[in-house]
Amino acid sequence: MYQLQPLVTDDLDLLLDVLPPHIAAPLRNDDGHAHLLEVIMDLGRLPEARYSWKEVQLSDREVSEEDLAYVETRIGSFGEDNRAGIERTLHRISCIRNRPGRIVGLTCRVGRAVFGTIAIIKDLVESGKSILLVGRPGVGKTTMLREVARVLSDDLRKRVVVVDTSNEIAGDGDIPHPAIGRARRMQVMKPSLQHAVMIEAVENHMPEAVIIDEISTEDEARAARTIAERGVQLVGTAHGNTLENLMMNPSLTDLIGGIQSVTLSDEEARRRGTQKSVLERKAPPTFEIVVEIRSFGEVAVHGDVAKTVDQLLRGRNSQPEVRKLGADGDVQITKAAPVFEPLNRERSAREPSFREPAPREPSLRVVPRHEQEEEPEDYGDAPPPMKVFAYGVSRSRLEAAVRGAGLNIKLLDNLDGADAMLTLRNYFRRKPQVLRDAEAMGVPVYVLKSHAALQIEQGLMAISTAGGGGTPVLEALREAEEAAHHVLSNGEEGVDLSPRNAYIRRLQHQVAQRYNLQSRSTGKEPQRRVHIYADGALGEEE
Repeated sequence: MYQLQPLVTDDLDLLLDVLPPHIAAPLRNDDGHAHLLEVIMDLGRLPEARYSWKEVQLSDREVSEEDLAYVETRIGSFGEDNRAGIERTLHRISCIRNRPGRIVGLTCRVGRAVFGTIAIIKDLVESGKSILLVGRPGVGKTTMLREVARVLSDDLRKRVVVVDTSNEIAGDGDIPHPAIGRARRMQVMKPSLQHAVMIEAVENHMPEAVIIDEISTEDEARAARTIAERGVQLVGTAHGNTLENLMMNPSLTDLIGGIQSVTLSDEEARRRGTQKSVLERKAPPTFEIVVEIRSFGEVAVHGDVAKTVDQLLRGRNSQPEVRKLGADGDVQITKAAPVFEPLNRERSAREPSFREPAPREPSLRVVPRHEQEEEPEDYGDAPPPMKVFAYGVSRSRLEAAVRGAGLNIKLLDNLDGADAMLTLRNYFRRKPQVLRDAEAMGVPVYVLKSHAALQIEQGLMAISTAGGGGTPVLEALREAEEAAHHVLSNGEEGVDLSPRNAYIRRLQHQVAQRYNLQSRSTGKEPQRRVHIYADGALGEEE
């Protein structure tokens, strides 16, 4: 647990010094200026002060051109992004221009350095992984980013470079604000060149960490990926309340791996029960962790962005780890790990065809089966399912096969408690540690020749049959064999079998073929069934 001991420095007097006296005076006399967010000056309107919970009129005099000029002459020059600052402070002044380019409005935003704001995610920063901070404007992304730069450079003694497009992280002027610690600051001449400065920072200055504020274009997203691929820790911000917002933003999807549309074959789409066009993740995400800043004292952490994106594309909801600051300043983790739940029981039409990478060796302590102690699960009157751990086999295809065949099988994420293990031939030949662990635990291993859907279906059926959990399939196959024997021995024209789903009907067609009989599917779902007969043309076969 990390304690939050915030120390706030705002240099507010320096901001008030650049405002016209009649506007600054009420603020100097206000005891609540610690909560002041910004001062608004629009030509021909009354000046306002905005706090986090209210707005206050500062003067009875409308803002004049002289008032705007008073401020403009006392601050730095405005850049192409219409932002300026006050040297060696974190205050930001943004202007609104009319069509000829003359300034007609100013937003004077208070910049504060708040030391201790990253206590809630300090362990993530220290992990060395790339982190993306998202949240609505004004929620504190830049404040937290500034503190990240200080912690990485001062506390962890890393080489840190801050790419500061609008001088908002390290303040205006050539000397950066002390809030970023020992981190070096690279200013950007034009906002459109931010992506080029990001690459230059890595190529010229050999940083161990790069800090970036407001990633907003495709060029910047590509530059961020280039930096991450070179092994540099990235910590950046992007506008958007949640990770799902990034998935829907074409310019920023590359930050979380990118999304592409894939066209499936007719057979694959029919097997999945989806449309032919599905979505999948294109590549590993640039940022391994996404932190959604909900408020100053609450964040939601997606600790495995790749897994979260894959689950969302499959139509499943994700529950991130939620961290809150308690009344005593301690960080309270209310959900210790991500949990994924289906949005509904039907298969989503957006389910991706993302192919899982080669499996990693699971971290496993081999425990003999007689030493394993588990809480018994209550399955009512139904028999308990066969528990299967699949190594190197597509999880989405396994789930589809289990559902399609109606098998009583539960897929596990590790070998502990498994009744059987399913793997591919090429992994079986290599004898990885997990296979040796299975043998030591006495877990039977079933080997598939390939990733083909039929191979997976047959492998699961063999496991289910061995465990007695494949009752619907076994009954259907016995029925088909009895019908075949009946047709062969009695010369019947044909026998209608009981209605079954598409997967089981396919198996029944295969039984008829083994006996050199004909078969066809008749009727409409859910009463569609197989008819086995001795002569005539081959009917509609599945």
